[in-house]
Amino acid sequence: MYRDIFKNKHTILPVIHVENNAQTLHNVLIAKEEGADGVFLINHGIDSSELSKIHEFVINNVDFWVGLNYLGTHNVIAFCLANENKYISGIWTDNAEIDERFGDNQFAAKSNEKARISSGFQGLYFGGVAFKYQKPVTDLVTVAKIATQYMDVITTSGPGTGHAADIEKIKTMKSAIGDFPLAIASGITPENVENYMDFADCFLVATGISDSFTMLNREKLRSLIKKVR
Repeated sequence: MYRDIFKNKHTILPVIHVENNAQTLHNVLIAKEEGADGVFLINHGIDSSELSKIHEFVINNVDFWVGLNYLGTHNVIAFCLANENKYISGIWTDNAEIDERFGDNQFAAKSNEKARISSGFQGLYFGGVAFKYQKPVTDLVTVAKIATQYMDVITTSGPGTGHAADIEKIKTMKSAIGDFPLAIASGITPENVENYMDFADCFLVATGISDSFTMLNREKLRSLIKKVR
């Protein structure tokens, strides 16, 4: 499903921290004009309902792949919210609730899967695995393999916002999952992206291509895309 949508070898999805309609659309247009594959919108200072409204405004004004991260909202609720707006291209959650202690008995992940199916959501699910600010993972291989059963794109990160992921961590996870899509969602910059291109399929990027918390930098994004393409 992922490869049916994203044809480039590497997918670049700028992450936009939304404030309002005009600011969000401005950033989405920068991403589209510079050749990104789509964007993720994420809410920090606004609630989930406002994020949905801004998403609706954006897709009514530009034809583009636009996913959402309902920050601080449980996965089950996120899929319910997605069901209310059929045009959400993807849902990204920071914690897909894959637990290395439980082997095949992934009760939380199965609950999320049930909610996704019952919601009717047809987009891509980017699930956070070994993700920043979540429960630490010791067995990356086991967790990554289990995760392939519950999401479309395994999404991992460095230790914090703006911090690059350890390259050995990325290598280990990719070796465990083979051709299954792996995304990195922190610390990617035009200067370091080449270090990850042999092991990651998708880059969710904000800090490394931004002027501020809410505004993308066109030239930095252009430089990143040039390096990756």
